[in-house]
Amino acid sequence: MRILQFALCILCLCFTACQEQSPNTPKGQNPNPSKNIDDLLQKYTSFTLTTDISALSPNQKKMIPILIQAAKIMDDLFWYEAYGDKNKFLNSIEDEKLKKFGQINYGPWDRLNGNAPFVSGVSAKPAGANFYPQDMTKKEFEQAELPDKTSLYHFLRRNEKNQLYTVPYHKQFEEQLSKASGLLRQAAQLAEDKGLKRYLLLRAKALLDDQYQQSDMAWLDMKDNQIDIVIGPIETYEDQLYGYKAAHEAYVLVKDKAWSQRLEKYAAFLPELQKNLPVDAAYKKEKPGSDTELNAYDVIYYAGDCNSGSKTIAINLPNDEMVQLAKGTRRLQLKNAMRAKFDKILIPISQQLIDPTQRKHITFDAFFANTMFHEVAHGLGIKNTIDGSSTVRKALKEHASALEEGKADMLGLFMIHQLHKKGEIEGDMKDYIVTFMTSIFRSVRFGASSAHGKANMIRFNFFDEMGAFTRDQKSGTYRVNFEKFQEAMDALSKKILTLQGDGDYAAVADLVDQKAKIKAPLQSDLDRLAQAGIPVDVIFEQGVDVLGL
Repeated sequence: MRILQFALCILCLCFTACQEQSPNTPKGQNPNPSKNIDDLLQKYTSFTLTTDISALSPNQKKMIPILIQAAKIMDDLFWYEAYGDKNKFLNSIEDEKLKKFGQINYGPWDRLNGNAPFVSGVSAKPAGANFYPQDMTKKEFEQAELPDKTSLYHFLRRNEKNQLYTVPYHKQFEEQLSKASGLLRQAAQLAEDKGLKRYLLLRAKALLDDQYQQSDMAWLDMKDNQIDIVIGPIETYEDQLYGYKAAHEAYVLVKDKAWSQRLEKYAAFLPELQKNLPVDAAYKKEKPGSDTELNAYDVIYYAGDCNSGSKTIAINLPNDEMVQLAKGTRRLQLKNAMRAKFDKILIPISQQLIDPTQRKHITFDAFFANTMFHEVAHGLGIKNTIDGSSTVRKALKEHASALEEGKADMLGLFMIHQLHKKGEIEGDMKDYIVTFMTSIFRSVRFGASSAHGKANMIRFNFFDEMGAFTRDQKSGTYRVNFEKFQEAMDALSKKILTLQGDGDYAAVADLVDQKAKIKAPLQSDLDRLAQAGIPVDVIFEQGVDVLGL
């Protein structure tokens, strides 16, 4: 997260010992010259984010550039949270290609290669990114008597006596958030939808006091808006020390009303699907919120956390457990970004790694459904441990995100299978399964620094052990065993739901240690994908110029 006039913030807040927390001073060179910078950049393929703006009103067209300005501020804040001083880092690099790779990764660590440094003079990325002092130990954190230390919206810093203290986000970023808040209020004056206007005003207020629950509720209440923005400190993936700290991000979105209408009916099945989960009753006792929505969007701007490394193609928000239990969530399918990954990545992967007789089962509709129900499945299971002592997120700490992503993958496919049996989803069930299998290869390439990457590594190894697929030694292609795949799906779903409900940190840590790894045969297949020039993910051409505004 970028630190606009950080020194001024320090003076205002008396941060005498609170440095910018940059891990070290980069020398601006590639530490591994044998790894050509062109090879690093080849991991990404470019895609233009646009939408049909002809149907938008004059006020909506005026609103979009304002929302993009606010999103850009979130981009700056994420730079600070992920690394430290953005300008100091980028100015230290002379090679323009290396600088571009640094911008893609929001720092000197390759997010699609386990956060390996790609700039000389840079050591390993701190697990806590820039949310905590680099020299802080877990023991020191646990012993610190600071009521806000586990808060989503507080940094930990040191004072002149080397003691830990907390700093709320709205104070750390006072100047930047004041500007972003003003932009949201400005956009609200152009809003023709009352629900959108109310949300923008409440979100503008929340940026200034870190109290997001009311604006989360307002976001769920608005139904008819065509323009949307998701903005603020939201996901905790960047904090790999504890998973406590939310990072800033923003999406600017235009709703696809036709696609959204196709999805409306599925939310009504959530209570029934919760009851049918393949786990004991204690682990499904919570009731999913009844106000759940499914919508499809074209995303026209990414900023901050969601724009770093592997790009998000679907969203399930808000994350606040109280809001979820009270009102449910909204699931946003980012249709244009999803299509980019399907065409540019998933299909080429299938041509390399999937048995030719099963490639016919890989379809965009199945990819869309798998992704959508992944997000829906975040609302299933439970948010609190069965003994009532903690939320699942706090109990599982830094492993919570990876396990939650694994749960959503498995229960998403479970939901599709259940709805397919009821006749609510069309097509061949094999389409969804083979497309799901192919997506494992796509997502496992995100690496061990990604919660999604870890989830897919665990699943691949679990499925391999249960015989859910076979690998042909000669061709290096994979063939799904549909019957055993179903058994593996139910078994892994039950295991994950039980671990979450028990809040069993030690057992989850052991699962990650044993199965969140890429073994030699799989690594050789992933190497083939790289050699074939198949990108790992996308980067975006985006902004007002691209949209023609």
